[in-house]
Amino acid sequence: MKKLIYLFTTCLLISMGYGCSKEEKIGLIADPKAPAPAQVSDVKIKSNPGGAIVTYKIPVDPNLSYVKAVYEIQPGVFREAKSSIYTDTLSLVGYGDVQEREVKIYSVGKNQKESEPLTLKFTPLTPPILSAFETLTVGPTFGGVRLNLENIAQGNLTIKVIVDSTGLNTWAPLNAFYTSASKAYFATRGLKAVEKRFGVYLEDRWNNRSDTLISNLTPLLEELITKDTFKEVKLPGDTYQFVESYSMPRVWDGKFQYNIFATPHTSPMPQWFTFDMGKKVVISRFKEFQYHESPYNGSSVKKFELWGSNNPDADGGWNNWELLGTFNSFKPSGRPQGSHTQDDVNYAISNGEDFEINGTPPAVRYLRFKTLETFSGGKQVVITELTFWGQVVQ
Repeated sequence: MKKLIYLFTTCLLISMGYGCSKEEKIGLIADPKAPAPAQVSDVKIKSNPGGAIVTYKIPVDPNLSYVKAVYEIQPGVFREAKSSIYTDTLSLVGYGDVQEREVKIYSVGKNQKESEPLTLKFTPLTPPILSAFETLTVGPTFGGVRLNLENIAQGNLTIKVIVDSTGLNTWAPLNAFYTSASKAYFATRGLKAVEKRFGVYLEDRWNNRSDTLISNLTPLLEELITKDTFKEVKLPGDTYQFVESYSMPRVWDGKFQYNIFATPHTSPMPQWFTFDMGKKVVISRFKEFQYHESPYNGSSVKKFELWGSNNPDADGGWNNWELLGTFNSFKPSGRPQGSHTQDDVNYAISNGEDFEINGTPPAVRYLRFKTLETFSGGKQVVITELTFWGQVVQ
């Protein structure tokens, strides 16, 4: 009896499953003879930077599958935006100017028949590629050229640097940077102190391109500061204690990955450490390399100060120290904490974060690195490497 009940129940379930499956398939079958669906109604369009948002009322039509917009962002380059029957919004993107544009809206049936188009005209607001270009500044820096821009709309931009390599309008690519941050600073380094013509222009992911800002610039002379004379200094109040074998000299040993300097989790914040460069140096810029396991996260440094001295206070005080600069970590992508791109990783870990000293600082022999904040907000500080450039005085 139990076997019969089991067999009956199994057959019933299979039958029900087949019935449901069959009904779902029937619902998906398009009627090839059905007419094209009705047009959407009450259409409104609102311009935004580099595009627009289209809203509408969906027609009551069982044959409707989706709504689409067809529009031209560049001569001969068309895009489509699609929206299902469960939403009433289409997003138009990819415009690189502020000229009046046209978009056609179609209702598309399950049998792929399209309604007559509704044609709308609008003018996009200034796209990020143009608004950012208006803020672009380029100038000489130590060992290269630097550029700044504001990207208020936080568009995904590529910043391309070119150079007239021969002085005869022979332009060659020099570097490219990627950012969606609201403010960006980049520098192209490794150049000789020789005047050349440099150009900078912007591109976006739709291949729109800005004008080119051309400048005659002479990179400032600098040299890489050798680290063979660096040694740690232990002063009262300094946090030179370290976790396991991650001691301070690892900051300048030229090794990466696990060769880090890590302070205890119980260290106070802010905290600082001091070291002797063994020579007086006018520092032009430096790089701080983050820990490869926690870029823009964890115990990596978020905000810090760099101080210089030629005669450190024996009691660990600050009377004989001069502030060289206050610095904040920069993430090229502009993404929130916990999220980063490969470009972020390359900048923070592979290439090192680049920090420039403003003005002409004094020649100093001793440096004090003062951490004000880490990304986790905790008390441990982890640094992989510090590298400096400038001019050795003695």
